[in-house]
Amino acid sequence: MSTGRPALGEMLADLVELGAIEFRPEPLDALVERRLKAVWTARSCPNCGAESLQALSNSSRIWCGRCDWKTTYTRGTPFYNSDLAPGEVLIAFVLYADSLLSINQIALLLSPCYKTLFERIKETETAFHRGFPTVWGHLPQTVKGPTQIDETQQQCSGYKGQEPPRNGLDRAGSSSEAGRTRWSGEWGDELTLVAACRDSLRVVAAEEGVAYDEELGPVLEEVEDLSQSLGEVWTDEFPAYKAMDHDRRIVVHDEEYVTDDGVHTNQVECLWSLIQPWLAKFRGLSKQGLEQAARTYGFVRSLNLTDAPLRNLVSCIAVNAFR
Repeated sequence: MSTGRPALGEMLADLVELGAIEFRPEPLDALVERRLKAVWTARSCPNCGAESLQALSNSSRIWCGRCDWKTTYTRGTPFYNSDLAPGEVLIAFVLYADSLLSINQIALLLSPCYKTLFERIKETETAFHRGFPTVWGHLPQTVKGPTQIDETQQQCSGYKGQEPPRNGLDRAGSSSEAGRTRWSGEWGDELTLVAACRDSLRVVAAEEGVAYDEELGPVLEEVEDLSQSLGEVWTDEFPAYKAMDHDRRIVVHDEEYVTDDGVHTNQVECLWSLIQPWLAKFRGLSKQGLEQAARTYGFVRSLNLTDAPLRNLVSCIAVNAFR
């Protein structure tokens, strides 16, 4: 008899119950503690301006030796005051952002409470977005070469045919707020996903509507912010790219996929082949959910391509402690 649970998530849950797979958050707990304490002790006291703060390995407290200001090292992060251990939050976010498992399937593995896991993952995703640009700028990598740009259309879930929309529904694709964020559009309304691939850097953004005469520029601006000088841009013949104020070279896909002098958008086409199955696991996304999910995939893909260790993911989240 069917249990109604997703098949893949159920099989993995069975393997966990049998002891064939074991999630051990303790090493990740220690990694989070070391990283967050290192960040705190490297900054000045927000209360009196003392040059450094204090921390002990056997205490969760951060304090100032001059004015006795105190806090806990998880303050300002998704790990603060959570029912889940920091390592469990990290495991959940990695499974969410770097696999085809849905939040519902991950909940079968890590948490008996779907809502708790959902809220922690979405808070972690929001923190990751905020911290990524800062951490990316300090990674020992060099982004080089031309920037390939491409676009694809994606349907949004809108109201899923219901008027008025249902009240808050906890599902993947929501914003960081409780409940699902609904878009005022209709079922089947389109967004344009625009991606820029430059060496290891992958940036994906979503823009409302599809218009041939509009500029699809924000994703380029983000790439330029993250990689300094943008350099040469390769695009297809889509008219919206004409407004770009960059050194642009074009491949006309109706005629060829690679020009005689090597201009192509194959990296972005490959990115679409990877991101579409990942987005499909959500079974429909609102406008806000699609924007957030696409950006998450691009940033995580960038970290993977630079072989950045897991501590860099923690650093992206840790930056938010000072916001």
